[in-house]
Amino acid sequence: MQRLIVGHFAMGTRYELVLFGKDPVALRAAADEAFAEVDRVDRELSVYRQDSEINRVNALAFQQPVRVSPPVFELLETCWRLWEQTNGAFDITVGPLIRVWGFFRRQGKEPPPEELRKARSCVGMQWVRLDPEDRTVRFERPGMMLDLGGIGKGYAIDRAVQLLQDLEYSVGFIHSGTSTMFGWGKPPDLGLWKVGIPTPETERLTRMPWAEEQTPDSQAKPSQSNHILPEEKPLAVVEVEDCALSVSSIYGRAFEKKGKVYGHIVDPRTGRPVQRALLSAVRYPRATEADALSTALLVLGAEEVRQVSKRFPQMQALVVRPVDQQHWQVESLGLSPNILRGP
Repeated sequence: MQRLIVGHFAMGTRYELVLFGKDPVALRAAADEAFAEVDRVDRELSVYRQDSEINRVNALAFQQPVRVSPPVFELLETCWRLWEQTNGAFDITVGPLIRVWGFFRRQGKEPPPEELRKARSCVGMQWVRLDPEDRTVRFERPGMMLDLGGIGKGYAIDRAVQLLQDLEYSVGFIHSGTSTMFGWGKPPDLGLWKVGIPTPETERLTRMPWAEEQTPDSQAKPSQSNHILPEEKPLAVVEVEDCALSVSSIYGRAFEKKGKVYGHIVDPRTGRPVQRALLSAVRYPRATEADALSTALLVLGAEEVRQVSKRFPQMQALVVRPVDQQHWQVESLGLSPNILRGP
């Protein structure tokens, strides 16, 4: 059996696909089709593309109902259900808060109180109206903005995997920048797909390698590093067989000011970067939900992992919560950590 490993840049990150099959030419063609599907999702959902369906919704939905394609409408209905099931912790209307904190352009900053208040006033899925009969979206408040960054990559992976499985490829693995991934079948050279979840120290060192250089009026430098420290023991090693795994941390587009880290995941209920967790990981049958739930658990914190699991009985998860600036603890549900307490 032939093995193909190929990468593709889309949705602001590098996707990688490992695919097994008998014909190397057919393997490459299938990989190209899978990544073309990821590109289609990007054209539907990206807030960085002026011609995307979501940007059209953002521009017009307060003035009039906006009709969207069936796949996008179905995803928005999924987002609505996830918002309800996570008590508002996962909320795709968080766009104004992402922007006011400077994370949209990767230049984090603490906003003035009045700007923050204004952004909070137009956040909340309760102000979004979905009409399934006409397949339209409408906003009930001005200034609203959808941002599907917390679910889009997982959704793209599900679409790519479904395409490959329809083509009868029974063994493969795909990830989006190592944050969300899906493995199916058993690779002949490995037996099982296994993924290491990094510790909070690894995440911080690989994503925030700069020294604190800001003055009160300056902005943090975004990290350009994407290496993994080989000597760092992983927090956990997870088997990914016919399921997805998503890992979220506060350090992806974070900035540091006066010794405090402001992570790029913003709590839509308070309007401020999350403080109750440092890292979360979710294993789930679909990448779409795994992506969203790992984001939601960062917002909710370790104390609410078991409460959320009652609504998602197929979910297995772990959440790392800070104890103080030097220590952390893990709350796990089905994903057993190797380390139970930070250094």
